[in-house]
Amino acid sequence: MNKIGETTLQIDLGALEHNYRYLRSKIAPTTKFLAVVKAFAYGSDMVAIAQKMEKLGADYLAVAYAKEGALLRDAGIKTPILVLHPLPANFDEIIDRCLEPSLYSRKILVEFLEVAKAKNQKAYPIHIKFNTGLNRLGFNEADVDFVAEQLKDNQEIKVASLFSHLAASEDLDEKPFSLGQIESFKKNSTTLSQKLGYAPIRHMLNTSGILNYPEAQFEMVRSGIGLYGYGNDSTIDPQLKPVASLKTIISQIHHIDANETVGYNRAFTSDSPRKTATLPLGHADGIGRQYGNGKASVLIHGKKAPIIGNVCMDMIMVDVSGIDCQEGDEALVFGQDKSAENFAAGAKTISYEILTAISQRVKREIIEG
Repeated sequence: MNKIGETTLQIDLGALEHNYRYLRSKIAPTTKFLAVVKAFAYGSDMVAIAQKMEKLGADYLAVAYAKEGALLRDAGIKTPILVLHPLPANFDEIIDRCLEPSLYSRKILVEFLEVAKAKNQKAYPIHIKFNTGLNRLGFNEADVDFVAEQLKDNQEIKVASLFSHLAASEDLDEKPFSLGQIESFKKNSTTLSQKLGYAPIRHMLNTSGILNYPEAQFEMVRSGIGLYGYGNDSTIDPQLKPVASLKTIISQIHHIDANETVGYNRAFTSDSPRKTATLPLGHADGIGRQYGNGKASVLIHGKKAPIIGNVCMDMIMVDVSGIDCQEGDEALVFGQDKSAENFAAGAKTISYEILTAISQRVKREIIEG
């Protein structure tokens, strides 16, 4: 890959294609594939990722909010886009930009139907979400009759899909709960389809669901974190390739004596002479303070350099004692040789958080692969 001269998030579209093809190999050829590109495509580059997924033949894209979908439409994306968490304030924009809302409550359903009528829509595609145990968003079994009544005999909207979300698909200790969710979804989706008189697409599986519950793939699956190279399973991760690599350079090297301190609040005190390196990224770039004081490390020439002291807004300091390096050398925060999951683990968090936290001020570089 290209040598960098500043803090850069490199986005490898070849790795994305590899991950997509791996995940597709786990489902039936006829099963549709929805690519989740919310949160700037998990902190990478929403437009570049969506364009690549469109080329690869993804059947649907998913975003969290309407403005994310509008950004993709502005970039020329034509693939259907599901908005997972639409808000009434954005209903006009959703219709104007040909986005497809997930409707998850009685209030949201009624209000969207009113907007669709006011805008003279015909069979506008919507998606009905069921809550089967995550208890975040979604209709319950007791709502099925209400939903059917609202949708019956109106020409303005039509259900494109019925879906739900597994709460613990990566945790096989929770398999009985997950299987219960699947059965609940089957029951609710079958009942509503019968009342509607047609069978919308059904989808419930996220990345870990694809891998652990292939029997529940229905007509479509959804993948987010898996596309970006993480399978929530140490046996699966080697089969995937991290798409994003966060790299930076050494700005300055210091040689400090024993009992000298480093950084704000003198949080690190040297117990012996040390060599430290200052790197140009900090909590304003997504490397939160929780990663300081030895909780995480970077790689410099393949060797671990732990973060010492408190993370600053725009800088971190790392211990490079014993590493042959100089100012201008490259440091890998996470990527192919050091996963984001590994980086995050030291601070007792997950890959999703560090990936999506990377600030938009960090330069993005697209690698075609």
